[in-house]
Amino acid sequence: MNWSLFSLVPIASLIALGFALYFFRKMKAADEGTPEMVRIALAVRQGANSYLRQQYKVVGYVFLVVFVIFAFMAYVLHIQNYWVPVAFLTGGFFSGLAGYLGMKTATYASARTANAARQSMDAGLRIAFRSGAVMGLVVVGFGLLDISLWFVILNKFDSSGLISITTTMLTFGMGASMQALFARVGGGIYTKAADVGADIVGKVEADIPEDDPRNPATIADNVGDNVGDVAGMGADLYESYCGSILSTAALGAVAFAASGMQFKAVIAPMLIAAVGVFLSLLGIFLVRTKEGATMKDLLHSLGIGTNVSAVLIAVVTFGILYVLGLENWLGLSFSVITGLAAGVIIGQATEYYTSHTYRPTQAIAEASQTGSATVIIKGIGTGMISTCIPVVTISVAILLSYLCAIRFDISGMMEAHNIQLGLYGIGIAAVGMLSTLGITLATDAYGPIADNAGGNAEMSRLEPYVRQRTDALDALGNTTAATGKGFAIGSAALTALALLASYIEEIKIAMQRALDHGREAFAYVDGRLFDPSTATMPEFMDYFQVNLMNPKVLIGVFLGAMAAFLFCGLTMGAVGRAAQSMVEEVRRQFQTIAGILEGKATPDYKRCVEISTRAAQREMVVPSLLAIVIPIVVGVILGVAGVLGLLVGGLAAGFTLAVFMSNSGGAWDNAKKMVEEGNFGGKGSASHKATIVGDTVGDPFKDTSGPSLNILIKLMSMISIVMAGLIVSCHLF
Repeated sequence: MNWSLFSLVPIASLIALGFALYFFRKMKAADEGTPEMVRIALAVRQGANSYLRQQYKVVGYVFLVVFVIFAFMAYVLHIQNYWVPVAFLTGGFFSGLAGYLGMKTATYASARTANAARQSMDAGLRIAFRSGAVMGLVVVGFGLLDISLWFVILNKFDSSGLISITTTMLTFGMGASMQALFARVGGGIYTKAADVGADIVGKVEADIPEDDPRNPATIADNVGDNVGDVAGMGADLYESYCGSILSTAALGAVAFAASGMQFKAVIAPMLIAAVGVFLSLLGIFLVRTKEGATMKDLLHSLGIGTNVSAVLIAVVTFGILYVLGLENWLGLSFSVITGLAAGVIIGQATEYYTSHTYRPTQAIAEASQTGSATVIIKGIGTGMISTCIPVVTISVAILLSYLCAIRFDISGMMEAHNIQLGLYGIGIAAVGMLSTLGITLATDAYGPIADNAGGNAEMSRLEPYVRQRTDALDALGNTTAATGKGFAIGSAALTALALLASYIEEIKIAMQRALDHGREAFAYVDGRLFDPSTATMPEFMDYFQVNLMNPKVLIGVFLGAMAAFLFCGLTMGAVGRAAQSMVEEVRRQFQTIAGILEGKATPDYKRCVEISTRAAQREMVVPSLLAIVIPIVVGVILGVAGVLGLLVGGLAAGFTLAVFMSNSGGAWDNAKKMVEEGNFGGKGSASHKATIVGDTVGDPFKDTSGPSLNILIKLMSMISIVMAGLIVSCHLF
């Protein structure tokens, strides 16, 4: 085993964390601005900290219950690996820690970004972007650290082999997924309840500007940007990053088990991700702009950093896989490039459909001249059309990455060994898509920081030109955030497909574990015995009757598609109920506290923060538990065939629905900003109010339901993998 090469992984993780600390300290050294700016930033920071403490308390109870269940399955029933309960906890811990540190950075950076924007656009961009880079580097740093630590520990103490070790490591991916879902759903409900309440009453009814200090919900809105779009997003992409690496490592252990290259195949995705850390750092230092920059100039500035990193990782991948000496290293390198290319195409398509420099969003802004109904209709239609390019791109990427891995042997696509190699190619394509997450996530996390900077500038009553600069940075942030969501959703599709194959391998391991504990051999068709240790994937499918003629598979497909829509319905309803409470509270304060609208009285900001906090804690539980319960119930009732159908249906419907919702929401948001720049009547006009309505509809689309779906489809896969022993026990004992 070549451990010297593997050592690059923990080294890269420590370097990422070191630079995250460096950027954090550089940001803290910047001037936070006037006393009023400091006071407002402190209020937002305290609100965000208070919310996260409450959220982590609720999630902690859930994790404790799940830990006890896993411990019972592992140590009493012996239907699970003994390391699973502890690995599950570490995944959740690091996911939550990444989100917390990103949020902490963002709450310190917003006032400093606004203050820097008083000097120049470039100064504001640099602080906001490098503060966002803290989130990106913390995510990849902790992700690689957790992976490398568990890989070393399990290799030292677990003698069951790399297939068992890598599937066990997927368990901490489940912990990360569960924490990410609670963070995304809870944070999304919080931020959108506050945002919708602030917009409907403040901007539409009271006709006061966005982030005006007279609006009681404005502090809650700024807190929400941090707990939803920063802490939630950090936990989300930590889970995506780790999931892609772990699922590919598990597939590599299976695909190369008989070739003597098993260890190399397992560490290959880890090494690609490790090199991606160094290239992300290079890209981060390349991002800068000039004063008076247009939206295209700003996009070009960020594009230089992300594109340079992507091109270099594509080149370096050839060297990594060549040095490892993997079978068909050249084809696998092209699989990685396929993933990178797919990520770029999805990102560009997202930018096209959500940026107001392009026709689709401009058309939504034009529709505002005839009212809010046409804005909503146009936005929904744009979102639906926008699914075409990502779906076709992912489909082509799946096929090409599969064929590259098997040397374009189309006639032998369904041969047993080729299936395993092809799936490894798909998994490593997902790793390629997320290999430069350090800078990709920086462009995403930067958006909420710029948004909060604008809020701070407005509430502190800084010069109008400061707000103009922060608005330009914020509009850029909306586009980059939508692009980041596109990357996350695209990688989720590839990773979820790889997890399907990992589920099959975990079922085989569970069956073998049953044999080791005294279970008689499993009967097979025509009196033959099924040997899980040597069974190929076609034999596995045959044994469990996984085909479209099996009603269990078809029922599972329908249930998976239904789960995606049910999840979105529950989260949208949760935002609606929370926003309703917020609207009623803001109206109450306007009516009962004399002098608010004249600026002579101070609103009760704390009351709005409390409403969002309570609503988020209460409403996040049912949708999040849904993702845990459905795969278990389907597995117990319908067995392996039903679970595979469920995962396929959830993947197909969830991916398409996520793209639709994220892009619709992003387009509505930027259509509003286009009107606010003076088009079609500008701020305060009927067109402006129409786009505000569209934006409020799009808020839960793009920041709650849409981005949570990519976690849902992977968490259902992770739950299925971890519960494989239970399913085997229910159906084969």
